[in-house]
Parts: sequence; structure tokens; C-alpha cells
Amino acid sequence: MIRAAVAGASGYAGGEILRLLLAHPDIEVGAMTAGGNAGERLGSVHPHLTPLAGRRLEETTVDVLAGHDVVFLALPHGHSADLAAQLPADVVVIDCGADFRLESAEAWTEFYDTHHAGAWPYGMPELMTAVGRETGKQRSVLAGARRIAVPGCYPTAVSLALAPGLAAGVLTPEDVVVVAASGTSGAGKGLKPHLLGSEVMGSMSPYGVGGVHRHTPEIEQNLSRAAGSPVTVSFTPTLAPMPRGILATCTARLAPGTAAAAVRSVWEQAYADEPFVHVLPEGQWPRTADVVGSNNVHIQVTVDERVGRVVVVAAVDNLTKGTAGAAIQCANLALGLDETTGLPRAGVAP
Repeated sequence: MIRAAVAGASGYAGGEILRLLLAHPDIEVGAMTAGGNAGERLGSVHPHLTPLAGRRLEETTVDVLAGHDVVFLALPHGHSADLAAQLPADVVVIDCGADFRLESAEAWTEFYDTHHAGAWPYGMPELMTAVGRETGKQRSVLAGARRIAVPGCYPTAVSLALAPGLAAGVLTPEDVVVVAASGTSGAGKGLKPHLLGSEVMGSMSPYGVGGVHRHTPEIEQNLSRAAGSPVTVSFTPTLAPMPRGILATCTARLAPGTAAAAVRSVWEQAYADEPFVHVLPEGQWPRTADVVGSNNVHIQVTVDERVGRVVVVAAVDNLTKGTAGAAIQCANLALGLDETTGLPRAGVAP
């Protein structure tokens, strides 16, 4: 069996990684570490993880994490780089934080408050990447990788929604607009007054308005990679009164000379063989409820011919495909396992 350690196991992302690992036939759970919760029973912070409830959370140290085949880092940004640098080069390290996502040091410095640690292979296997006139997918660089940066949750939904159209040239790279709603778990498990139930229930609110959300440069990096040229994005996130899920409504101008009737086939062809990305039948629109607990992305695309814009809507579970599911999907590729192993392909309803 492959042994995995999970750092930051007391948080939402760490807990979701553990939930998925419990169903993985080839990976067993080794050390589970935490910061302030170190020494506590896992069941006291994640009572739903019954098979692991009696085990104790350990301190997050290199000594505790060493000796595993794969280490998942579910830590706040700025905490992964130093720890990862001390782990053996042959250990697969999957970072769920932001530390290694951005290739541009300038973009990192603008949006984050720590030094730029560099960039690791980007863990979105389905992402279209344009190199010259050749279009491929990101999974080709993940097989056998020892260090992988897991995408952010918003970039997962937005990038997979728009990348096919940019790679195929049916969307223009200017004037891309995204408005996305996220459940409260996207803000982490720490206590925050604006996330109290009495503040969130029955209310939606915008945040990170005006191009300042930290996922903006990551979205632009991904879409530029797909387009093969710079893409700029106006991104407005909103907080929705639900625990899980992201619904991203993405629009871009239809490229001149592109027939509206030909647009849908671009997305259908791009994701025809993808196990987790599903273009829904015409007329059926994505809902966050339909992807809860799964590693799926639901997508619908249409053309607003009156204004010449393409509208793509994507739904993901921010904790599964948006974080932990992506982490395990990448670990599978790095370890030479089937990409889908241990990952849920059906949601939970109602």
C-alpha cells in the first residue's frame, strides 16, 4: 500500500482529503497533522470521519511527514514552501495552497504577502494548453511528477468553463467577465464574524470586488495558457448561503466570423473523453446541488447572439473537485495509478 500523510488535516480541505482517501484502494492514511488542534482526536474536529475518529492529530513537522510516499499539504498560503523544501525529492508532494501556482513572481507579489516560492507543475489535468498551433492538455506534465500545485477552487470552475473556447479561437481574449458564487467553506474553517450563520443565511454578498481577489492572476494564467496569448479577466466573487459549491457564470465575446451554431461542439469535443468534466444536454443548466461530494464539473454553454457573447456556466464542489479531489487526481497521475481511482463520480442528493 502507498502511505499518505495529510498536513492540515483539521481543516475543511484536509478533512475532505481524508474522506476521499478512506475510499482509495491503493493509498492508506498515515500521519495526520495540524497546528492548534495538534494532540486532539480527529473525531473532535471531523466527527464524520468515523474510521479515523480515534486517531490523534500530530504536530506538523518534517520528521512526522517524512517516510511517506505522498504528502498532501492542506495549509494556508505561505506555509507550504519551507516545509516542502525539507521533504525528500523522491516524495510526491501535493500542495493544496497557493504557494506554487503562479509562474509570475510579479503577479504573486501583487496579490500575496509572502515571497514567491516558484512554480510547480499545475494540477489541472483537463486544462487546455496551446503551444504554437498545437493544443494539448495539462495532464501530460503531471504523470510521474514529484511536486504538484493543486489549483484554486474558483480557477477550477472558470478555467474549465472557458479554456476550450479560447484554445479553439471561438472566444476573444479581451473582455472576459466572470461572476461566481461560492459556499462558505471556501473561506476555511477559522471563525470569522461575517461567516456566522446569522450573517450568511438568507443573504448573498460580493467580496474581492474590483480585480483584487487572489485567484484573478491564476485564472488569467490558465486562460492565457489555453489561448496562447494574454487574457484579461474581470472577476467578481460572491458569497452564497450554502456550505459547499461554486457556480461560475463566465462570458466572453464571440470571435468574429464564428458561427453561433458551431460553438457548442467545441466544448463537447474538448471534454468528450474526460471522466469528470461533463457538458450537459442542451437546456439543462448546472446546479451546485448536483455536484456535491463528487469530483465532477458540470458545464453548459450557449450564445447570446443579440450581443455576440458566449455564456458558459460551470458548477463544482469547491472542496472535492475544487481542492481535495483534484489533489488525489493529481496524486494518482504522479504515482502511476489510474487517474480516477478512489474518486467519486456521482454526487449526493437531495
